[in-house]
Amino acid sequence: MTRVLLLSDTHSHIDDSILKYAQQVDEIWHAGDIGDLVVTDALKNLKPLRAVYGNIDNDKIQLEFSEHQRFLCEQVDVWMTHIGGYPPKYNSRTRDEIRKNPPKLFISGHSHILKVMNDKQLGVLHMNPGACGKHGFHQVRTMLRFKIDGATIKDLEVIELGKR
Repeated sequence: MTRVLLLSDTHSHIDDSILKYAQQVDEIWHAGDIGDLVVTDALKNLKPLRAVYGNIDNDKIQLEFSEHQRFLCEQVDVWMTHIGGYPPKYNSRTRDEIRKNPPKLFISGHSHILKVMNDKQLGVLHMNPGACGKHGFHQVRTMLRFKIDGATIKDLEVIELGKR
């Protein structure tokens, strides 16, 4: 079983409340708009990190992280990118590939809106953890925590970190 903390849109912000939850999981996944490598360095010091860059991320971040990550976590096919859209209206950069080769779990950030929904037509679970940074229009800073046990995604929790 793998315990995952999913966050996005830190926009250079990292604090003890984020790090507290990061210590409680097996892996940390960051869905882009990192802002500063200080954020990912702090997370990598605690646990294994998977991350993608977002639209605000500079060339240093883009050299360290890719735009898309497609990987297996246990038996779950995961695709993580920053700008991906939502079922069934995926972004033009992801739409054709999702339809041709759908992952079991599709993760994006960017909107600062926490959203978890199923694409019943394709059998894809979509997650957007909202934003845990302090920049943007969101009112409450959020992250997601869940477990992957074999081929099962379970025990999904919304973590609210308070007002931005």
